[in-house]
Amino acid sequence: MNNRFVQPLRTVVQLAFLGITIYIGFEFYRFVMFCKSGGAAPLVTKPNGVEGFIPISGLLGLRDWITSGQLNIIHPAATVILLTVILLCLFLRRSFCSWICPVGTVEEFLWKGGKGLFKRNFVLPKWLDFLFRGIKYVLLAFFLYFVFFAMSSDSVKDFIQSPYNRIADAKMLQFFLTISGIALLVIIIIIIASFFIKNFLCRYICPYGALLGIVATLSPFKVTRAAAKCIKCGECNKNCPSLIKVMDKNRIYSPECVGCLSCISSCKTDNALVMASPVRRFKISGIVFGLLVVLFFTGGIFLGKVTGHWKSSVSPEECGTYLKMNIGHY
Repeated sequence: MNNRFVQPLRTVVQLAFLGITIYIGFEFYRFVMFCKSGGAAPLVTKPNGVEGFIPISGLLGLRDWITSGQLNIIHPAATVILLTVILLCLFLRRSFCSWICPVGTVEEFLWKGGKGLFKRNFVLPKWLDFLFRGIKYVLLAFFLYFVFFAMSSDSVKDFIQSPYNRIADAKMLQFFLTISGIALLVIIIIIIASFFIKNFLCRYICPYGALLGIVATLSPFKVTRAAAKCIKCGECNKNCPSLIKVMDKNRIYSPECVGCLSCISSCKTDNALVMASPVRRFKISGIVFGLLVVLFFTGGIFLGKVTGHWKSSVSPEECGTYLKMNIGHY
């Protein structure tokens, strides 16, 4: 099975979604400027895809959807995107992180740039790496506990309808436009760390990645090694951005596997490494895997749109009113 085109395909997909994200961000900026101007600025329709950057609203929407049976109309796209990504990773590993996520794409470019400059990336000592990886799970546990256990159903509904949540996406934009010195310092530190350490943010801090990693362990498809065909060249270990010792395992169950297929692409022996179901009954080539990732993700968004679970009910007038009130918290 020839996988030499898989990584170029993945790069194209990454750049395409990064470009779409930048376009959405620019259009959303124009939309917020229109809201703040009270209609004086040119009219711009809100790109609801921006709600992918408010996963907490999506998580609250998912909790409310489960308990009430109805998807809220404040940030429905946030919930649709979150659910689509969870289901994607349930079937096709944690592929969202390595094929679609714009943050993951930027991180990958950073550590590859660092490797190009210094001829290597740096690896933390095993004990420190293990300790740091726990951070994202602690953050995930914190959010899951408060959304699904600490908050009552009525509290979730009240928060969803609150002025703060109604303009959570606009507040997110304002955070970056008027960023504080401390927040900027933290971002700079993460960028510098990502330059030296592979996927620093994804590996140690991102609770979203932690959730998707746990879900991905249930995926029927995993990188599978045929011991009889493996020549023990070590290329898979060297090329795995998640530092998984692929050569020493028969199937990769690790939640750190992001489904990038770098190990398979670098394998020197055909079919020694494949993405397959248990006992290698069903195999997916790298090209087909990548196309399925794109189709699954875009298909989920399309389904949300055609079923009416996409457009936010928050009007530009309402957004402008709450922004002028300078709401800081609920």
